[in-house]
Amino acid sequence: MKKVHWLIGCLLMTLLLSSQALAQQLPDFKTLVRESSPAVVNISTVQKAPEEMADPFSQFRGPGSEDIPEIFRHFFRGFPDIAPTPRRGNPAPRSLGSGFILSADGYILTNHHVIRDAEQVIVRLSDRRELEAEVIGSDPRSDVALLKVDARNLPYVKTGRSADVEVGEWVLAIGSPFGFDHSVTAGIVSATERSLANDTYVPFIQTDVAINPGNSGGPLFNLDGEVIGINSQIYTRSGGFMGLSFAIPIDVAMEVADQLRDSGSVSRGWLGVVIQEVSRDLAESFGLDKPSGALVVNVLPDSPAQSAGLREGDVILTFNGNEIARSSELPHQVGRIRPGDKAEVNVMRDGRQQTISVTIGLLPDDDQLAERRSGPSEPEPSAETALGIVVSPLTQEQRERLNLNSGVVVSQVNVGPGAQAGLVNGDVITMLNGERIETIEQFYQIVAELPDDRAVPLRIVRRGSAMFIPLRINP
Repeated sequence: MKKVHWLIGCLLMTLLLSSQALAQQLPDFKTLVRESSPAVVNISTVQKAPEEMADPFSQFRGPGSEDIPEIFRHFFRGFPDIAPTPRRGNPAPRSLGSGFILSADGYILTNHHVIRDAEQVIVRLSDRRELEAEVIGSDPRSDVALLKVDARNLPYVKTGRSADVEVGEWVLAIGSPFGFDHSVTAGIVSATERSLANDTYVPFIQTDVAINPGNSGGPLFNLDGEVIGINSQIYTRSGGFMGLSFAIPIDVAMEVADQLRDSGSVSRGWLGVVIQEVSRDLAESFGLDKPSGALVVNVLPDSPAQSAGLREGDVILTFNGNEIARSSELPHQVGRIRPGDKAEVNVMRDGRQQTISVTIGLLPDDDQLAERRSGPSEPEPSAETALGIVVSPLTQEQRERLNLNSGVVVSQVNVGPGAQAGLVNGDVITMLNGERIETIEQFYQIVAELPDDRAVPLRIVRRGSAMFIPLRINP
């Protein structure tokens, strides 16, 4: 029995020492929070409701309807970070997010979506002062906004370098989730340079820090007390935190803030290409050792890429010396180049690498970009090819409408390699195995000479968008 007691005592002592050792390894955030919290602010906005819009809570007519807790109210209004429509005639400030002070003279950084469409922006400081802020500038593409309050000697944050952030390091967020000011949450960096849908120009920092509605625009700190990001988005199915949070890197945010402070707007570099990911089969068809790079499926007219001689079918491997592992990395890098500067683009073309010098242009607005693209039209049928598809030539009207100089239109897809590759009616085939399609006769000849049991690249235009797909002829 004494031996059993001795073993239990040793086990308890081991567990105690292990827990103490683990506690010593965990970071202590107290000093960081104490020093950094005064520079974090709560942001509210006033938005005037259109006269024809009804109160979204009009169904709550009984006593106490205004006392519905905020945590439940967000279930009655779309995305939680968007405030409910103010009541007509008497709009009130609504707490929408967070921000942080960049300098002692009152410059503040937050998210664009926090202050979007606001008539008035109210900043509440840590000492409970409320100041009206001027919107110096706001950039929807990066979701960054720069504000200014009329104050002096304000506490401000230290900024770090998001380029030095490593996966696995500890980070801490301070913000106002659901209006609870100066709430602190901690976690680790889960990934860097994460690309999200509709956010082409931001390589996000992904963390597992608990972020909820109201944290938007707040700072993400490293253990040195430096801001390395702006908390911006969460991945959620419930409206609350589910373990995936995304922050705008501070390097990107500060570049945007500097431009907003200088000119009130942001200019970005533009290459003028439409790109897609390189799959394993496409990598084989282009002679690459592994799936990497950005495949150019369309070169926009009157663009820097067209002037430099980039072509459809080029695979961009590096940009200004930086490797492009995934196609989503290219827009991040191009956007940070100043318009007018030159960039070196290394591409794989016809099985060989070459370097092309490009003078980067100014990114047009969304409407101007849309004008450079057009939709497909109905083809006219012709004879069936060896691929099991029926094609026809482009008419002059189709060439003008699609802005294409050559190609053939798929009007029917039967059983065969074409169907296996994913061709559908209405696709316009513009390039096959590295050769541009000028005529149907040439297309037949290229098909007849295709190698067996090896993937070759096939470029098509589908519903106005160009893409490459791998085509394989089975023996």
